[in-house]
Amino acid sequence: METTSKKSFITGEIMKSSILEAFRKLNPVNMVKNPVLFVVEIGFILVLLLAIFPNMMGDDNGGHLRLYNAIVAVILLVTILFANFAESIAEGRGKAQVQTLKKTNTVTEARVLLSDGTQVMKQANELIKGDIVIVQAGEVIPNDGEVIEGIATVDESAITGESAPVVKERGGDFSSVTGGTTVTSDWLKIEITSLPGESFLDKMIALIEGASRKKTPNEIALNTLLVSLTIIFLLVVVTLYPMTTYLNVDIPVATLIALIVCLIPTTIGGLLSAIGIAGMDRVTQFNVIAMSGRAVEACGDVDTLILDKTGTITYGNRLASEFSPVLGVDKKELIRAAWLSSLTDDTPEGKSILSLAIKLNVDAADEKKIIKTSDPISFTAQTRMSGLDMQNGTKIRKGAYDSIKNRSVAAGHALPKDLEGLVHQVSSLGGTPLVVTENDNILGVIYLKDVVKPGLKERFELLRAMGIKTIMCTGDNPLTAATIAKEAGVDGFIAESKPEDKINVIKEEQAQGKIVAMTGDGTNDAPALAQANVGLAMNSGTNAAKEAANMVDLDSNPTKIIEVVEIGKQLLMTRGALTTFSIANDVAKYFAIIPAMLMVAVPEMGALNVMQLNSPTSAIISALIFNAIIIPLLIPIAMKGVKYKPMSASKLLSRNLLVYGLGGIIAPFIGIKFIDLIIGPILRMMGL
Repeated sequence: METTSKKSFITGEIMKSSILEAFRKLNPVNMVKNPVLFVVEIGFILVLLLAIFPNMMGDDNGGHLRLYNAIVAVILLVTILFANFAESIAEGRGKAQVQTLKKTNTVTEARVLLSDGTQVMKQANELIKGDIVIVQAGEVIPNDGEVIEGIATVDESAITGESAPVVKERGGDFSSVTGGTTVTSDWLKIEITSLPGESFLDKMIALIEGASRKKTPNEIALNTLLVSLTIIFLLVVVTLYPMTTYLNVDIPVATLIALIVCLIPTTIGGLLSAIGIAGMDRVTQFNVIAMSGRAVEACGDVDTLILDKTGTITYGNRLASEFSPVLGVDKKELIRAAWLSSLTDDTPEGKSILSLAIKLNVDAADEKKIIKTSDPISFTAQTRMSGLDMQNGTKIRKGAYDSIKNRSVAAGHALPKDLEGLVHQVSSLGGTPLVVTENDNILGVIYLKDVVKPGLKERFELLRAMGIKTIMCTGDNPLTAATIAKEAGVDGFIAESKPEDKINVIKEEQAQGKIVAMTGDGTNDAPALAQANVGLAMNSGTNAAKEAANMVDLDSNPTKIIEVVEIGKQLLMTRGALTTFSIANDVAKYFAIIPAMLMVAVPEMGALNVMQLNSPTSAIISALIFNAIIIPLLIPIAMKGVKYKPMSASKLLSRNLLVYGLGGIIAPFIGIKFIDLIIGPILRMMGL
């Protein structure tokens, strides 16, 4: 992620395309989608007509107003262009990434394996689901699929941005491959799982382009508020014109339009769409693909976080740390049995048991012969044990305490008196105990150590400060789960968790009105990912998990859900902060526009001219210019987001009101006064 975070905020190419796009967006068909700016565009057209035909409103002094109307029209046009530019910048960053991905999404040839064993070459766009292809070192994987044979390293940098190749093999969490990535060593036999045009890369391109981006519920609600404020101010100003005419107060139409533009929330209206697009872009820059803006926004409202223990809270690769024999059993006998039980175990745990046994000088001379003549017993969720049946009739097993205990008792063996103590000792240390037997006679316990990732406890404390509850799900026994939960600092845990347990806890939290997020990578996680408000699937996981989730992590880092929640929070903070700033701006601009409009006809209004501006014309134009330039000045904040600080909702509201509310009131006084000092003398020279 360090590489992505260093990407420049805006490039020359993005700047050029955004300027051109800002003019294209002037089309009323496009502008009507943003009612606030559409009102500004209508105002621009009216003032432009008045500049061209100054007498069309019956003004006797129409010629004198031509220049004033022209200046107002230009400022209104610039205001719209700045707002369009903000949105175009946000879209441009996404389009730049799309161009990179499209270069990857080239048509390649695939070596298809037929049922009779022969191979034929096909174009990748001719492949169908179920086709079996063979991809060798240096070749591009033609489409999404699952590895069914072979083991190889795959360069996924075109998708993830990470240069280190990823090992792909059949089974486990790393069997899924993505079209457009490159095999860098060995070979893979892959079963194609998606149709042409429906690959993960195709979906990424469509999502990042934002062509199908829909406004989120919060965005729609805020847009409704802005439209309501616009209608209210529009009605106020429209009724103001006949009232001032009746009182013989001559107010130019351009001034009334300027009043509307300055009072309606043009700032947030111009930035609202850019904030939403930038929110999705920040997630994308973080190597997470969000299926919709709703998913990103939901992250900001998360109340409960469901986390797997293995690979998320702990490193996941539990390593054998110690062999503890029961009373009456020689330690060498236990080590030999543990070594035998793991000869055909390809899991990281099994390999670590072999490594530790060899380190402790186990007799491994007959390894190949034993493997060749024995029947391997694979681990299953039902038996919860594995091992092998040797040619001489010896049965070696290692597995969960409860399963081994029940098997041993059923075979008529008495349980060692110190067995439960050894198991409890390992569990109390946060480890996983594996009990080893020979012909159902218990020999001792293997201590598998599971290490909590550093810094997670502090992260969970920050989440707690934001009011987010964390729940750990694990298949471990309650004692082990409690130990890990305490060390990690989560708020709750579910031990001996099954797929349905995750769904149940999500439903229970949602029944209380809470927004729930969770991560997953396996097919058994798919139902829970679909049920959660925010489901983050790992790119290395199964296609079922990726289809069920509404976010996919290209780096396959389960802990990233914490950062994704923070990005969602930042999106809401940014929108709230800039909305507060915009409305505060409008309040402050009253003191520039209203006194300037009326103090010539009503001298007593001069008391409200607290900024002591040069003239009514100077005040109005200064306010309009400030109203226009504040939009591009806020683009960096809209794009990068308000600096994220974990805090409760009440503290966040207080901070926004203090920093952005107060700042939004003060900024116009300083900005308008500064602009007035510059343009006041110029306007006097022009006779305005």
